[in-house]
Amino acid sequence: MVDGLLSWAAHGSFVDWAAHGLWHAGWGTLLVYTLLLTHVTIVAVTVYLHRSQAHRALDLHPALAHFFRFWLWLSTGMSTRQWVAVHRKHHARCETAEDPHSPVTRGITTVLLRGAELYRAEAGCAQTIERYGHGTPDDWLERRVYSRLEWQGVGLMLLIDLLLFGVIGATVWAVQMLWIPVWAAGVVNGIGHWSGYRNFSSRDASRNVIPWGLIIGGEELHNNHHTYPTSAKLSVKWWEFDIGWGYITVLRWLGLAQVRKLPPRPRLGQAREQVDPALLHTVIANRYDLMARYARELRRALRAELRRLRAAGAHRSRLRALRQARRLVEQEPDTLDPAARALLDSAVQDSSVLPRLLRMREELAEVWLQSSASAEQLRQHLQDWCLRAEHSGIAALQSLALRVRSYAA
Repeated sequence: MVDGLLSWAAHGSFVDWAAHGLWHAGWGTLLVYTLLLTHVTIVAVTVYLHRSQAHRALDLHPALAHFFRFWLWLSTGMSTRQWVAVHRKHHARCETAEDPHSPVTRGITTVLLRGAELYRAEAGCAQTIERYGHGTPDDWLERRVYSRLEWQGVGLMLLIDLLLFGVIGATVWAVQMLWIPVWAAGVVNGIGHWSGYRNFSSRDASRNVIPWGLIIGGEELHNNHHTYPTSAKLSVKWWEFDIGWGYITVLRWLGLAQVRKLPPRPRLGQAREQVDPALLHTVIANRYDLMARYARELRRALRAELRRLRAAGAHRSRLRALRQARRLVEQEPDTLDPAARALLDSAVQDSSVLPRLLRMREELAEVWLQSSASAEQLRQHLQDWCLRAEHSGIAALQSLALRVRSYAA
């Protein structure tokens, strides 16, 4: 056997394998292979770890769920229970000091560059795993292999890449290992709470990075997700695209997935004169849609105020304050800190419309924020709000009151 190995090496076979591997792949093939495998990893994270395990938005066929577990062990070394626990804590403590990876409290640079470290630190907290990791796989393979032998999985992937491609396989493997820390831990957890557009005034800083969720499996639509976290579909506008939902649709057709929940779609009917208990319940169910409409009306009113002030030759500082206010009106009123609230109040104080719009937005939000009020008190509160909006003489408030009265179950 030794003589055979020496002969193989002497004839250059070993050198050839080390340089090119068993595949002898060109650069184009290497690129396609790397992108394909990293994309499978992204699909495993978004469909299995995120939507199925963390939020129970869909159920996967046991064989498919186990494939995803095995693949994540090979390509990331992550434990299902740890990942789910860290992510659930992120939602439960979002944008607070207890949030494992919020750029609001830790800084965008920290989350972008050290996102993987933040994840590992939280994943090592036994209290987090115990409190938030319930309902995840706990079979023999999970206990003895996937959770216990974390580095052996990624080590096996390294051997596979080296056998296939030779020494360049180490570079392929490095890209695979960096893919989730860069895109998920850095971009989604960082930029997804820092920069982008918002469809909804969710009670956090989440933003949609771009409307086409392709690279990160749909996770780019982060504001949509934080608004409806238990939805299997992350796109909500007709022009948004969630490739993860595309894969789920195919899996449903194949009988490998069953969707449990989707984002509610507001339905409008004939406006009702009186706010009855059914309408109250429907308005609360559609509160995110309603507040998104409200934020749109506020932005429109701010733009009109800016045009008026420019025409009147207002000072630049006044115009700058109003432009800063445009970002603040996208947030839920009770999430603004005292400094932000003072800035907003100062920016709109000279307007004849904006102060009332802001005040009545807070009063409307009390319909679902007053936990101690009875259903009858909330019904009367909403009825009174609609009447005052309709008689305000402000077109934006009148339009919002009509939408409130038109929500259908």
